[in-house]
Amino acid sequence: MPVDPPPTADPTAPARVGPAPGDPEPVATAGPAGGPPLLISRAAGPRRRPASRPNVLVICVDQWRGDALSAAGHPVVKTPHLDELAGQGTRFSRAYSATPTCVPARVAMFTGQSQERHGRTGYRDGVPFHLAHPVTMQSTLREAGYQTQAVGKMHVYPERSRCGFDDVRLHDGFLHFGRRYGGRHLEAHDDYLRWLRRQPEVGAGGDYFDDGVGCNSMVAIPWNRPEHLHPTNWVVQETLDFLDRRDPTAPFFAWVSFHRPHAPFNPPQWAFDQYWHGPRVQPPVGDWIGEFEEFRRDGYHQTVMGRLDPESHHRAMSGYYGNISHIDLQINRLMEGLADHELFEETSIVFVSDHGEMMGDHDMYRKSVGYEGSAHVPFVVRPAPAFFPDVPRGQVVDDVTELRDLMPTVLEMAGVEVPATVDGRSLLPHVRGERPGWRSEIHGEHTHFEQSLQWVTDGRRKYLWASARGVEQFFDLETDPHELHDLSTDPSRAAEVADWRARLVGYLEGREEGFVADGELVTGRPVRTEASWVSELAVR
Repeated sequence: MPVDPPPTADPTAPARVGPAPGDPEPVATAGPAGGPPLLISRAAGPRRRPASRPNVLVICVDQWRGDALSAAGHPVVKTPHLDELAGQGTRFSRAYSATPTCVPARVAMFTGQSQERHGRTGYRDGVPFHLAHPVTMQSTLREAGYQTQAVGKMHVYPERSRCGFDDVRLHDGFLHFGRRYGGRHLEAHDDYLRWLRRQPEVGAGGDYFDDGVGCNSMVAIPWNRPEHLHPTNWVVQETLDFLDRRDPTAPFFAWVSFHRPHAPFNPPQWAFDQYWHGPRVQPPVGDWIGEFEEFRRDGYHQTVMGRLDPESHHRAMSGYYGNISHIDLQINRLMEGLADHELFEETSIVFVSDHGEMMGDHDMYRKSVGYEGSAHVPFVVRPAPAFFPDVPRGQVVDDVTELRDLMPTVLEMAGVEVPATVDGRSLLPHVRGERPGWRSEIHGEHTHFEQSLQWVTDGRRKYLWASARGVEQFFDLETDPHELHDLSTDPSRAAEVADWRARLVGYLEGREEGFVADGELVTGRPVRTEASWVSELAVR
């Protein structure tokens, strides 16, 4: 449960949230009978507002690699504002997306469930979210009295499903399923597009796809319109507008969901240029890449397995990292907006990504695989200082965590009971500086390369198994963080490999695909993108 707010501001909080010279300090007054005290705004008169529970703001980004923070030591990417946020809270250095594409990953975040419970083991559009996943983080908070708002990407079906939010301002980006299945009534699925067409610089016939940069393409160009029209800026502007019009008598939960740094790789010119003119970093290439040679398409701009020429790769990297820097700057704009509303200290903030981006590692692009570029994600939790004044700052926790842990973490920060449907675990004990008993590993998987790619890791070791031919891989992430050397056939590691293989067998025992028989992994089995009970709900 959150602790009572302190009677005065935290003296170590950022300068932006402190009182201006001559302003009185915030005061705590008695709350409702039996309840915690109320933290009252330093403003008098009609701006006085009670805060008996923290607000919660989750910043979700799309396809952001876990290593792509300067706070994590990245040699190229600069993220000063996210570094600042991490310095005020806890960064989880071994966080993973167990099903690393948009649809199943967002199911995990919204439901607090592993794929064993939510049933999504690959990418599949057209599953009615409200039928498959009725209990969500946002619906639970709404039932507990929170005003719940989503802005940006949801990637659910039907596209206008609120999934428990009071309101959704939607921009999913270029979704082939939505644009085509919806009969090209594009504005019905996209509040950003409706807004964009009202801008005098664009007009009624405009589209965010006017520049032709694809949503799965490695082609990258700078944004060709004024920066304030970029969808990244729109997400923040819509969130700031929500802060203006929110109900001041209720705490809020805001899901602030950027479509970027996912392609299109079209950041503003300044963001593109700072990496285009920067160092040319070669991606790591392991000694094992021949295992998936049959899927290689070198030079193809939408390749998932293949090598691009150095110029095209550097251009893609510049667009991708440029998207990251653009978001980082807009996050600072959002933080200042919270401060302008005197909400910064009363709001718990989480930063997380649905999955990563291979960006040329091992001649792979995009996601879906269990390698670090795809499955490792950033995860930062900064609890509201007014309600959690004594938590350590600038912590880095290396216990293995997963997207399913988001929902119970948010609910515990809000003081809301976690539903029994959830099998994720709250990270708040870690954030408080405690070291609770923790899971020994996580199991991840995804259908890809015409098979099921399975993996188990604790963030220090990783075992992978590909179901088509039974390809095994084993990496020591402590000595080989870039997964350059497959140790699965190293005699000195045989006992470790057997142990991790047995762990995977334990996760797959009894699965309907038949991946295990007589305690052994079985190759060549038919694969599916979801459990059969989920398939029965999908549109035909």
